[in-house]
Amino acid sequence: MLNALFIFGTRPEAIKLAPVIRHMQSRPAQFRVRVAVTAQHRQMLDQALGAFHITPDYDLNLMAAGQTLSSSASRMLAGLESVCVSTVPNAVRHDVVFVQGDTSSTLFGALAAFYARIPVAHVEAGLRTRDLAEPFPEEMHRVLTARLASIHFASTEGARGNLMAEGVEASRIFVTGNSGIDAVLDVSARLASGELPTNEWNFPAKGKHLIVVTAHRRESFGAGFESICRALRTLALRDDAEIVYPVHRNPNVQDPVQQHLAGVPNIHLLDPLDYVPFVDLMRRATVLLTDSGGIQEEGPSLGKPVVVMRAKTERPEAIEAGTVRLAGTDEAVIVREVARLLDDEELRHSMSRAHNPYGDGHASEKIADATLSYFR
Repeated sequence: MLNALFIFGTRPEAIKLAPVIRHMQSRPAQFRVRVAVTAQHRQMLDQALGAFHITPDYDLNLMAAGQTLSSSASRMLAGLESVCVSTVPNAVRHDVVFVQGDTSSTLFGALAAFYARIPVAHVEAGLRTRDLAEPFPEEMHRVLTARLASIHFASTEGARGNLMAEGVEASRIFVTGNSGIDAVLDVSARLASGELPTNEWNFPAKGKHLIVVTAHRRESFGAGFESICRALRTLALRDDAEIVYPVHRNPNVQDPVQQHLAGVPNIHLLDPLDYVPFVDLMRRATVLLTDSGGIQEEGPSLGKPVVVMRAKTERPEAIEAGTVRLAGTDEAVIVREVARLLDDEELRHSMSRAHNPYGDGHASEKIADATLSYFR
């Protein structure tokens, strides 16, 4: 039996690790699972934990108002050290520590495990833009986590190639697909079957296209968000479209969005949604307009074309597959790319039917099997 500790702190991490945790919990003869959360995103994290019925064994609740990257990093490393070296109540000696993606919790979870001489398993390894400023600071987090990790679970062959180019041995890399696809397909199927309740949305009006927006990237703060808001105002002038935007709570997002978009006809600004209603919302969309990495993977799984409001993406496979278009934060380009999808039904359907390069919904099983294989 392997004692596996999962460390995470944000909603996207929770969503993508939840299927892995639940799968390993279903194999009690092989895995003993413990969960530690930093609560990097307290409220949104709790929403995701509730959706997947996961209760943390260690809730460090490390975040503070007005924190900087450096101050949060120091608290994370100190708090996670106590879990990794088993000085907190009910702690056990861990055989492997799992981290996911590219957040501060990812990097400092991996570093705390490394200092405690515990092997690190990195889920969603090998993503690269090769530009440390985009996305910031996530690209550096990925690169450093790769140096700390013993086992790398890559979503695609391209990600595997990135790791090998950096000197990671092939025997330590496993191509599994992305566990976020496991999560979104599971929730979508349960919504479709009626096992999970759907929302009674009052949009879009009959005959209108629904554009679902998420935007929160740090590198877009300031001029980037001003441009995004102008693009959304322009798109809202169309008679055949409505825009729904669950707005991130960060003041750098809230302030420009409320200033430019509050009260604009055809634009609905919502509080951040729980994961299940957000999947329900994506299922109803015509186009997904986002700067999120996860939605670049989830959208194709739901048959939805995605326009990405970033200059660069660490997920080039989606562009190559034809499921995603890159627009950056330029107002004119965003409007043009979304308008093309609304106006060209054939283009929209071709993107919707394109092959999803991020997996078939069985990544969690592959990650569990590969972990056992590595430790044999």
